[in-house]
Amino acid sequence: MPKITTRKDERGPTSESQTRTDIFSPEKRSEIMSRVRHEDSGPELQVRSALHAAGFRFRLHRKDLPGTPDIVLPKYRLAIFVHGCFWHGHADCKHSVLPKTNTEFWKNKFERNKARDQMVRLELLKIGWHVLVIWECQIKLLTEIVNELKNCTSIKGSK
Repeated sequence: MPKITTRKDERGPTSESQTRTDIFSPEKRSEIMSRVRHEDSGPELQVRSALHAAGFRFRLHRKDLPGTPDIVLPKYRLAIFVHGCFWHGHADCKHSVLPKTNTEFWKNKFERNKARDQMVRLELLKIGWHVLVIWECQIKLLTEIVNELKNCTSIKGSK
């Protein structure tokens, strides 16, 4: 049975609300968190597979575009972001729950993520790109999303 450790959060001034209980040592927690992927996540791979099967050709993680979109369809000037509901604060989603511990930290983090996402969308729109956000919880609707993309007249033929 792992030893339960209680420690103060080292990101700022300590207070009773910043004490958290963890079943992992700080080293093990660090190892676990380092494995959280920001590229090539399961949902992103599913979206890429569906797009490729539908005949779309795309580029990945173009660093020359604001926000480094997960998937880019240059022919249609379309930037696709595959967002995790938890990390990007998907409204009214069961996966987007504020953790019960260290709530102020998480609330601020999610608000910063949402503000950054909005800023990136506006920057892409400003330079003439279309933006599509596919949420982790929408992966089960991937066939419908791809079909809608194929039938979309607002991006057809744009280049």
